Amino acid sequence: MITIVVGTNRKDSVSFKVALHYAEVLKAKNITNSILNLRELPEDYIISALYENIGKNEQFNKIRDRMNKSEKFVFVVPEYNGSFPGILKAFIDGLDRAKALADKKCALVGLSAGDQGAGLALSHFTDILNYCGTNVLAYRLRLPKIGDSMTDSKITNQLYVSKIHNQAQKLIEF
Repeated sequence: MITIVVGTNRKDSVSFKVALHYAEVLKAKNITNSILNLRELPEDYIISALYENIGKNEQFNKIRDRMNKSEKFVFVVPEYNGSFPGILKAFIDGLDRAKALADKKCALVGLSAGDQGAGLALSHFTDILNYCGTNVLAYRLRLPKIGDSMTDSKITNQLYVSKIHNQAQKLIEF
């Protein structure tokens, strides 16, 4: 099972639309997958599920269990202020690293409205995943100017479509 994590809790995010596309690519390759949208986090997550409250929020415990059971991940990471969204870091902080992330494999997809394709965000996030013991696929996708590459919530840039297919295959073989 590959879990595709939408790295933001923003309503109607482009990250979610890219995650839907990625899920279809994996499905076409007969790979079981699911999407975990950070919009699913409890509204009071930072107060009710972190630090001394780890394990006490039943809604988040279900999400933790999904991550624990997943074999591999795809993190779709939007660029926010030169890095990635704080909610993604808070999400990682709430996981049991030993069960959810250590010795597992993942792929990263960076999105940005600008020219960088979330390069700094992916670098920063890779450092955190490495600290957690997660094996990050070296083929990290950077999709700059993502809004210009979509029409009606679909990716229309054929180079991006090809890159997603290539990365998905590399993740399967990883």
